[in-house]
Amino acid sequence: MRASKFRHVYVEPCKADKTYSAVKLSTATGEQNYIKGNTKFFCVALGGGGGPMWVNPYEKTGRFAPDTPTIAGHSGPVLDFDFNPFHENLLCSASDDTTLKIWGIPEGGLTETMNEPLVDLHGHDRKVTLCKFHPTANHVLGSCSGDFTTKVWDIEKGMNISTCQHEQLIQDFAWDYTGAVMASSSKDKKIRVIDPRTGAVGLEKSDAHEGSKSMKLTFLGNLDRLVSVGFTRQSQRQFKVWDFRNMEKELVKVDIDQAAGVIMPFYDQDAHLLFLAGKGDGNIRYYEMSADKPYQFAVSDYKSTVAAKGVAMVPKRGLDIMSCEVTRILKLTSNSIEPLKFIVPRKSDAFQEDIFPDTFSGVPSQSADEWLAGENKAPLLMNLRPGASGTSSTGPKAPVNIPKSAMALQRELDAANAKIAELEAKLAAAGLS
Repeated sequence: MRASKFRHVYVEPCKADKTYSAVKLSTATGEQNYIKGNTKFFCVALGGGGGPMWVNPYEKTGRFAPDTPTIAGHSGPVLDFDFNPFHENLLCSASDDTTLKIWGIPEGGLTETMNEPLVDLHGHDRKVTLCKFHPTANHVLGSCSGDFTTKVWDIEKGMNISTCQHEQLIQDFAWDYTGAVMASSSKDKKIRVIDPRTGAVGLEKSDAHEGSKSMKLTFLGNLDRLVSVGFTRQSQRQFKVWDFRNMEKELVKVDIDQAAGVIMPFYDQDAHLLFLAGKGDGNIRYYEMSADKPYQFAVSDYKSTVAAKGVAMVPKRGLDIMSCEVTRILKLTSNSIEPLKFIVPRKSDAFQEDIFPDTFSGVPSQSADEWLAGENKAPLLMNLRPGASGTSSTGPKAPVNIPKSAMALQRELDAANAKIAELEAKLAAAGLS
């Protein structure tokens, strides 16, 4: 038996009062995961005009109320969204209306419906299907579209950095650990390794999976490996591990089961655990990954009779560390959200340093301009021990200001003008004007 700190990871049952129910989800389907989360909020797309999105603080549990404020500023359904990893109150949305929009979420969550974005990004010719922020560079965003392109953006400047043309529909894309490269999968069964600064394809692997269904990707952090999850010609689900610097042949292939649902991969860099969650089934399998042969070790799986529409992984900084919660996955069903806590059983109630190494701090390693100039910096890390502060190399996290939308500025101006009018009226009444 192989020694592992995570051999006995189990899922703590979610109590009914910790779930979110009666959610009227959007009927738009696609390649997206349908739910995203950070340490403060989760987001799901709702049905209705304006492409509404529900951004909810975790502490507000229970039933979704019809009068709940939403973000509703698109002219078509929202197909994907992503939280900025360096500022958790910034959210990007990708829509059927061909645009990407950046939104500023108030502290504590929405208090009124928002329809004025901070930034509009135009450049795709068809629906925008996926969007993902850069893992180390501030204000850098990747997107892909039904126009067969991936694009990289500087959202602060509102400009397109690069474009990569594909031959068929793009099914997924992923950033590597430092954001030096991107990988994409498409309907032509190819995996492409892309230089995101120029849009040039460096490596290409044909027939990465023989099946025609969707292929999903994730990089294995600093192990310098890429995982693809797809299907055989007989519709058997499988995943492969690749050295993305040499795509001639996979390092290992693992057959999973025979099922129709696409599998979504998620990687926990700190625990080296790969989670595989299927759309349309209730199982989540997890594997411990290694840089050396045999590259993967099956750990266990979580089974449920309730099918998942989508799942999302919460950043490590948002977990209950003192309860030895090493991973939290948000499971989206047809009308509810259920947090699943993956826990390592320990008898001691002290901080468990061996299962909680330094983790992603939420601080950018570099600016967009530095990255565009060729810098490839690793993510800045922080200690999770209670009472520890700052990152491993830059000290305390600096505050980031959210720019205000035109609507918010207009409201402040109207309030200021009203206050001036009120004071002038008082002065006139007192004969002092």
